[in-house]
Amino acid sequence: MTLTHAIAPARVRDARATSRARRLANFMVYEAAWFACIFGVAHGRPSWGTAAVVAAIAWHVAISARPASELALIAILCAIGLVAESLVVAQGNVAYPAGQPVAWLAPYWMVALWGEFGIALNVTLRWLKRKPWLAAALGAVFGPLSFIGGVRLGGARFIDEPAALVTLACMWALLMPLVMALSNRFDGVVDPAPPRTPHA
Repeated sequence: MTLTHAIAPARVRDARATSRARRLANFMVYEAAWFACIFGVAHGRPSWGTAAVVAAIAWHVAISARPASELALIAILCAIGLVAESLVVAQGNVAYPAGQPVAWLAPYWMVALWGEFGIALNVTLRWLKRKPWLAAALGAVFGPLSFIGGVRLGGARFIDEPAALVTLACMWALLMPLVMALSNRFDGVVDPAPPRTPHA
């Protein structure tokens, strides 16, 4: 289970929302790349999985209305992921089988997954914009569940599961409102709403 899979709705109520086909494609590409990444890590090939994630990001950026905005959002998500996941590593409650050249930093493929999360914010998760409390609640629940899914597939293992899950719940509760706010600032998926012309 991924965070996007868990909280993706059937419909998006947004005057400038993307088409249903675009949302479905975004969801499917995201899921395929996420699973490819985790399976690659589990089988000792983290670079292969990371390549799938990079390909998903490249596809998303290529079809976006303003690629620079989406790239900026993805880059910021990678930076947030590097810091957040490195703090999780530093606690010593989880371990990763591959993709960690520096022991005290997050695996590079995990940072790539944070970048991939950025491609869902303005499409699949668009409905969650401007709902910070709901974003926090969903993050606290589904962030840890997503990590558990990765553990079960072999992408990581718990050293102290209760402590790790508490950390992940707190981390996602704090970060989900932040990343949704950033998606408002860096929205390169849809064209801006045209300015209203005053009535004569």
